[in-house]
Amino acid sequence: MKSQMNQLFENKSDVHVLYSYNGMENYMDQVLNYIQAGIEAGDYVILIENERFYRMIQKELNTRLSKEQKEFVHFVNNFDFYYSSGSYHPPAIVEYFNKTIQSYVENKISFRSWAHVEWATMEEPLHLIGDLEKVVDGAVKQLSFPLICAYQAEKMPDYLKTILMETHPYVLMEDDIIVSDQYTPGLEVK
Repeated sequence: MKSQMNQLFENKSDVHVLYSYNGMENYMDQVLNYIQAGIEAGDYVILIENERFYRMIQKELNTRLSKEQKEFVHFVNNFDFYYSSGSYHPPAIVEYFNKTIQSYVENKISFRSWAHVEWATMEEPLHLIGDLEKVVDGAVKQLSFPLICAYQAEKMPDYLKTILMETHPYVLMEDDIIVSDQYTPGLEVK
C-alpha cells in the first residue's frame, strides 16, 4: 500500500482519496504511514483528527520521527473544524480550511492533509457532506495537494457511501488504491 500510494502522489499532487476504514488498527496503520510518507517527501501534514486518536497517533509518531520531523505535523481538532459555526455548515468548514492552509499556499509550502470525518448523529442532513466534498474536491484540484478523507465504514449508510464514491476520484481499500468508477468532478472553488 505504502509504495502504491507514494507512487500515486509522485505522479499526481491533486489526489482526493476516500478511506472507508474498518477497525482501529487498520486506521492507525494508514494514518501513520500517510504522515510518515508525507514528511519523507518534504510535505507538511495537516491532520484533522479527534483528540483521542491524535494522542495515540502522537505517541506512535514519537517513536518514528525526530523532533524536527514532528514539527511538520499540524494538528487540527476535527470537532472544532467541522462544527466551528455550531453545526455542520459547509461554508464555515471551507472558511476554516482556507484559514488553516493560507500560510502554506501563500508561502508555496508543500502540504498534504488527512481529514477524519465524524458526526454525532445520523440526523445531520447527509447531502451537506456531499456538498462539502464537492467543494473540497475542487480545492484539491485548484491548490494541487493530496487529501485523504477517512470515514468509519460501519457508520456509513448506503446513501452516504454513494455520495462519497461520487465525490472522491480515488478510494483507499486497506492495501490498495482504486479509481472510483462513480466519481463525477466537483465544483470549482470560488
